[in-house]
Amino acid sequence: MRESIRVFAPATIANVVCGYDILGLAVDAPGDEVIMRKRSEPGVIITKITGDDGRLPLDASKNTVSASVEHYLRHVGRPDVGIEIELHKQMPIGSGLGSSSASTVAGLFAINAMLGNPLSKMELVPFAMKGEELACGTGHADNVAPAILGGFVLIKSYEPLDIIKLPYPEELHCAIVFPEVDVPTRDARRMIREKIALKDAVTQWGNIAGLVSGLFMKDLGLIGRSMKDVLIEPVRSILIPDFHRMREIAMINGAISFGISGSGPSVFAFTKDPDTSVKITKAIQQHLSKLNIGSQAYTSAVNADGPKILD
Repeated sequence: MRESIRVFAPATIANVVCGYDILGLAVDAPGDEVIMRKRSEPGVIITKITGDDGRLPLDASKNTVSASVEHYLRHVGRPDVGIEIELHKQMPIGSGLGSSSASTVAGLFAINAMLGNPLSKMELVPFAMKGEELACGTGHADNVAPAILGGFVLIKSYEPLDIIKLPYPEELHCAIVFPEVDVPTRDARRMIREKIALKDAVTQWGNIAGLVSGLFMKDLGLIGRSMKDVLIEPVRSILIPDFHRMREIAMINGAISFGISGSGPSVFAFTKDPDTSVKITKAIQQHLSKLNIGSQAYTSAVNADGPKILD
């Protein structure tokens, strides 16, 4: 068993507009880091958290990282192992970019590597889903699966869990803007309608099928035409300041598509090159600044690999 390890895990864009709880992708930045060390006494403890402004619990039973690691150790028959964890948050909490997911995935990837990788990346996904359940009340996989596996993923079903990695155009880039307003994930999920009209469901099915087809065909035009959401976005966009104006700005500046990342408030656009992503983020940030809303911006290609060992 390794004595220590430092791991980075990436942020993610869940839903990808039309694929609520079933589509997601990983990005290069931002992300979180975990430093994990072996200790002599059994059990998992958190010794330090930075970058969270004191918002996250140090109690190992209540933190998604430590709770997931404890669950993992019981599963692999190593409850005797002693672990101490440092969590370094390098992305905003409550951003809609999979903040809890990145932390949890970094911890699980770290402990698995320290023990010699007894489980595959795919086998780690259910443990990360337990962390999501603790964080937001629902154990969905559209953040944790791409964070662990990298790239684009489709969750074909949850019972049984069936996850498929999807191809995508190599030139695809993301422009991400996080408006600094509060949209709690639990509250955003509660706003969603439980019943929908059949005609809306048909429209959504067509868009999801079109997006997946566009990814396989590497057809940017089809991807853009398919990324429309008639079920979730009309409700969640109410919580995001000037959402529709931000979409206009993105499309005017060359975006392929535009939508909400996860439950928001972060928004994202797909582009065909990094320069266009930079142009879009700058234009949206300038607009938000005029509304006296602070923001953070990121541009990234699709992260193909997921978490990585730093040292």
